[in-house]
Amino acid sequence: MSTVAPAARAAHGGAWGPRLVRWWPLALLTLLAAVLRLSTLHLQSFWYDEAFTVVRDLHPSLGATLRSMVHTENTPPLWYLITWADSRVLGTGEVALRLPSAVCGIATVPVAWAIAHELSGRRAATLCAAMVAANPLFVWYSQEARAYGLFMLTAALAMLCFVRAAREPTPARMALFALTGALALLSQYFAVFLLVPMVLWLMCSRRSRRAALPAVAALALVGLALIPLVLAQGGHGTQWIGQWPLIGRVEAIPQYYLSGYSGAPLGHGVELLVALPILAGLAFGVWRMWEPPAAARRRGTDALDAQGSLAQERRGLLMAALIALAGVLIPLAMALAGADYLAPRNLLAAMIPVTVAIALVVASPSTGRAGMVLGALVVLAALAISVDVDLSPRLRRGNWRAVARALGPVGPLRAITTVELGETPLQYYLRGLRNLPARTRVLVSEIDETGYPPLRRSAREPPAPGFRLTARLDIDGLIVYRFVSSVPRFVSEASLRRGVITPARPEVLVPARARLSA
Repeated sequence: MSTVAPAARAAHGGAWGPRLVRWWPLALLTLLAAVLRLSTLHLQSFWYDEAFTVVRDLHPSLGATLRSMVHTENTPPLWYLITWADSRVLGTGEVALRLPSAVCGIATVPVAWAIAHELSGRRAATLCAAMVAANPLFVWYSQEARAYGLFMLTAALAMLCFVRAAREPTPARMALFALTGALALLSQYFAVFLLVPMVLWLMCSRRSRRAALPAVAALALVGLALIPLVLAQGGHGTQWIGQWPLIGRVEAIPQYYLSGYSGAPLGHGVELLVALPILAGLAFGVWRMWEPPAAARRRGTDALDAQGSLAQERRGLLMAALIALAGVLIPLAMALAGADYLAPRNLLAAMIPVTVAIALVVASPSTGRAGMVLGALVVLAALAISVDVDLSPRLRRGNWRAVARALGPVGPLRAITTVELGETPLQYYLRGLRNLPARTRVLVSEIDETGYPPLRRSAREPPAPGFRLTARLDIDGLIVYRFVSSVPRFVSEASLRRGVITPARPEVLVPARARLSA
């Protein structure tokens, strides 16, 4: 027994040692993703869309929630099924409703690892997972109670299953591709633009065409089943897209990827600092991946081995590039043709194949240590911005939670005017508020005006006779003006709208028990 046990332990150690060495980078990167997403999940307050989900969409019954989603949203139903179930178990707090997105964001890291590993190898997988874990855009949408984190995960899963099905087109792999592709379609309509090149790749290959037919048919059926929902929703809440010039939205796509959703205050200099190692790594990687065999021999690389591995890397790069280009260029072409739903955040999942393509080039074995150094610089720059968002209020969502705290309990003699983006957050944090109907008057002794800069020149002027300015607050960039009257007075809805402090579209909120007059 004394001789068997050491041998068994040696055999056991010999089996687990290489496994630990192989998987510890992925484990650390997944842990990094979890820390970045979970440790600050409570830090920012809800913004308009997140609060809209709670105030307008969520109801005690699932049927009422789905009916509301049809008439108020422009997103497929999967996210609302998950959110409704989550709210039944954990409630409607900020952490509770953001937790599914955070879990999706964390899970995307090992999926991205697997994609890059399938297409190239361990080096590219490590860099790809690190970029997904630290990228400020991916972190941001992993901390938002909306469908984007789910979209990112399901699209990445579909890409992984596609890559594996293209390499080995078995019925089981095609079934997984159909399942994950359907989940992506049920998460966000823009998934169709990512699935198109995958389907075309499988159908254009003689090796996979026959096996892919059932999977393609299943995806087509899911897409057709969603058409009535698309028509019923009719693009609710997308008016803001047309108000943002197309050229500005196109410019925002790389800006979002480099410095995150809220990175605009950092300036173009920071974007350039992040872009430089990416561009240098891409240029160096492309040069090495397409260098002549003679140059590889001079560097001491076996020409036949180099040609074989590079052929595999180039094929993987072509896959990732086609998916990324389709995910961006098809919505752009539709926008130019008049069907304009192009918004940078709707392209979030397309940034996964973009990241895969960058990792495949920068971390190609042909780039050696230089490629990994450049890749490490990219990850460190992204990580610095992600941490800066947690440290700098100017890079966060508007702090409507603090505004609500400053306003205090809502009494019956108060009216609150706010910008459109502050409407549902204030209704979430100050329960019992409702919109003041048009052509009515409300009895108030206090009027609180809230909004973002720039402010109107008349911001300090009372919105109605008899009121005087008593306080001006700046709460992380959100401005609050408080006007008070010594006696309650009736003020019209029109006067309250005209007296807002900001030129943005105003909303007027009053307590549910406020006294109204026609």
